[in-house]
Amino acid sequence: MGCCSGRCTLIFLCTFQLMVALERQVFDFLGYQWAPILANFFHILVVILGLFGTIQYRPRYIVVYTVWTALWVAWNVFIICFYLEVGGLSKDSNLLTFNISAHHSWWSEHGPGCVRREIPASGDPSPDAQSYISIMGCLLEYQYIEVLHSSFQILISLLGFIYACYVISVITEEEDSFDFIGGFEPFPLYHVNEKPSHLLLKPVHQSS
Repeated sequence: MGCCSGRCTLIFLCTFQLMVALERQVFDFLGYQWAPILANFFHILVVILGLFGTIQYRPRYIVVYTVWTALWVAWNVFIICFYLEVGGLSKDSNLLTFNISAHHSWWSEHGPGCVRREIPASGDPSPDAQSYISIMGCLLEYQYIEVLHSSFQILISLLGFIYACYVISVITEEEDSFDFIGGFEPFPLYHVNEKPSHLLLKPVHQSS
């Protein structure tokens, strides 16, 4: 019963993790955040592997998921430090785009309540003139939205890590007990009682 409840919970957590990761991947694609896109891609693959291992009783796959979950927590801690500018990091740098482009988080221009306005740099209203983009009226700054995303990822990952360790221990104990009672011996439950050969060859006496 404990294994069933633990497996069911881990299956739910992996499925929920997969949905949240896909949602985050979409917004990172919209913001051209190449480092998070790559991390999300590996995360999705490992979560699918962990989900498969949980359903099919494959503890080795769950171990891979557990190790990756610890790394995923560390990655999200880094993202939080990046957007809160902890340890000399700057949210305005191009670190998450591998310095390929100057794009920032999609939420920086499309956050809740944000109004995007283009102001011509030289006062020239022509379409070819350079312009500055002004973002006004945001109810929540984009860095805090990213921090909330990462914090939620950490919470789910910690729950997944705990339940994965529990499921691994339960499956391992069941396999050990199965080996102990002779689960892998040929015909462990049924034995064929063969008659002694001298009974089979007993002569028949005919009455005279």
